Amino acid sequence: MLVFHVLGCDRAHLFAHPERELGEAAQEQYEGLIARRAAGEPLQYLTGHQEFWKADFVVSPAVLIPRPETEHLIETVLALVEQFALRGPIKLIDVGTGSGAIAVTLARELPNAEVHAVDISASALAVARENAERLSARVRFALSDVLADVARDASYDFVVSNPPYVGMNEADKVQEVVKHFEPHIAVFAGEEGMDVIRRLIPQAREALKAGGWLLMEIGYSQSKAVMALLGGWHNVHSIPDLAGIPRVIAARKPAV
Repeated sequence: MLVFHVLGCDRAHLFAHPERELGEAAQEQYEGLIARRAAGEPLQYLTGHQEFWKADFVVSPAVLIPRPETEHLIETVLALVEQFALRGPIKLIDVGTGSGAIAVTLARELPNAEVHAVDISASALAVARENAERLSARVRFALSDVLADVARDASYDFVVSNPPYVGMNEADKVQEVVKHFEPHIAVFAGEEGMDVIRRLIPQAREALKAGGWLLMEIGYSQSKAVMALLGGWHNVHSIPDLAGIPRVIAARKPAV
């Protein structure tokens, strides 16, 4: 992968031209990348790219690297749109957008939707805007700490989020590459990993229309704790990932 990156070619080209040699500058760049990878730096930060939902996203150390598990959020939104035949204009907001993977993907999958995205990090928003431009997705970006700086005017059909949900009490269980290279603000959320979720739930309720949906990615052991915070919501349920672990929590704001 690093050779492909340095040479600016794909696997097929390299296999078709096995005699190709690295020039001095390319060799130096390649060896530098190998050293950084050997020190644990993620491949995605070295190449600046990560695939998500059939699209190529730009990533940097300012954003969390998009994971396949987060695609369950996309699947859930699309399933609810289909289930409830939401054919008219849909308004949704992605909270803690990071690279913009969720917002940009939903904007591409739902071309008639009005998609908003917020993040507390200006650096992350710069990456997200770049991805929206590269992938021709119409997304409105804004700086906000959760939904604190957004007009919570009961106008959204969906609030979606992959919030930070790892607790400091389980930091020793987190992969070294995550602890040392990915932005802590996008990974950790207080001692038990619930600090952002506790703020998001009531703010989302204010932002959603009657009958609107809140969808959150959660940690592997948080399902019961998160559901306990959703008293008064309707249709509260979890969606498992491919390993059968509850990965997404869905909850509907009461219609009246």
